[in-house]
Amino acid sequence: MTTPEATEERDSAAPTADPAAPLGPPPEPSAEPATPEEKEPAASSIAFTLTLVVLVGLALFGRKIFAGLFTDDGVRTWATMFVGVTVQAMPFLVLGVLLSAALTAFVPASFFAKALPKHPALAVPVASMSGVVLPGCECASVPVSAALMNRGVTPAAAIAFLLSAPAINPVVLASTAVAFPGQPKVVVARAVTSLAVSMMLGWLWLLTGKGSSWLKMPKNRHAEGTGKLEVFRSSMLHDFLHAGGFLVVGAAAAATLNVVVPRQWLDHVASNLLISVVVLGLLAVLLAICSEADAFVAASLTQFSLTARLAFMVVGPIVDVKLIALQTGTFGPKFAVRFAPATFVVAILSSLLVGWWLL
Repeated sequence: MTTPEATEERDSAAPTADPAAPLGPPPEPSAEPATPEEKEPAASSIAFTLTLVVLVGLALFGRKIFAGLFTDDGVRTWATMFVGVTVQAMPFLVLGVLLSAALTAFVPASFFAKALPKHPALAVPVASMSGVVLPGCECASVPVSAALMNRGVTPAAAIAFLLSAPAINPVVLASTAVAFPGQPKVVVARAVTSLAVSMMLGWLWLLTGKGSSWLKMPKNRHAEGTGKLEVFRSSMLHDFLHAGGFLVVGAAAAATLNVVVPRQWLDHVASNLLISVVVLGLLAVLLAICSEADAFVAASLTQFSLTARLAFMVVGPIVDVKLIALQTGTFGPKFAVRFAPATFVVAILSSLLVGWWLL
C-alpha cells in the first residue's frame, strides 16, 4: 500500500530524466561505418582507370616515348624484357590474388585461433609454417593478420603469418621454380630464408613488443554482415589492382635498369657481394613487386649473384613501400617505424647466411 508521500516522491523523481534523450540507439554509430565502404569503390575505380590508362599508353606509345632515350636495339631489348617479365608473372599473380581473396572471404579467422597453440612462443613457428599451405599475397596478408589479432590470436603469431604467407606459399614457390628452371636450390633457399625471417621477427616481437603501446589494434576492413561473395569480389579487385600496378612498374624498372644503366656499373656493384645484396634489397623495397611475380624480375637481373637475387626475393614480400604504407594505416606509425627497419636488417643478414650455405 502506497502512501501519499511515496506517490509524491515518485512523481517528483520522474521528471529528472532527460526528456530529450533518445529512446533507441543513436543513429551516428550506424552511419559512420558505411563511410569507408562508400569511399572504397570510388578509390578502386580510380586505381583501375589509372592502371588501364598506363597499360594502354605503354602498349600504344611506348616505342615513341622511349625512342628518344634508347637506341632501336635498346627499345627492342626494353620491350622484350618488359613484356616477358609481365606475361610470365601475370598468371601467377592472378592465381595468387584469387586464392588470397578466397582465404579472406571463406576461411574464418576463428579457425586460426583454434588451430594455433595457446603458448605464444609455440604459436609463432606454427603460424609461420601455415604460410606454406595458406596462400596470400602481401597486400592481403596485412588485413588477414589484422583479422587474426581481432579474433584473439597473439600478435607475435599474427606477425609471423604476415611475413610467411606471401613469401613461402605454393604459388610463390612454383613461380620461383619456373623463373629459375633447373635450379631447385634457389626455391629451397627462398623458402628456408623467408621461414626463418618470419619466425625470428615473431619471437623478436615477443621479447620486445609484448605489452607495449606500439601496436594499434586494427579494425576489420569489411563491415560486419558483409556477404562472403562481396568480400571475395572486393578483396580480389583491391589486391589485383594494387599488385598488378606494382608488377607493371617493377617490370618496367627491371627492363630500364638493364638497358639504361651502363653494364660496367652493374658489374662493379655485382662484384661486391655485400653491396650487391644491400642494393638489391633496397631495390626490392622501392619496386614493391607482388611476391607471386618478383622471381621473374630477379631472374632477369643476371649480372648479380644468386645470393643478391635471393635477398631481392626475400626482402620484397615482407618490407617494401606499399607494405610500409599498409602497415602504418593498419597497425599505426609506431609499429611501422620500428618493424620495417628490423625486418629489412634481419632479411639481409639471413639472405647472406643462407646464400653462403646453400648457393
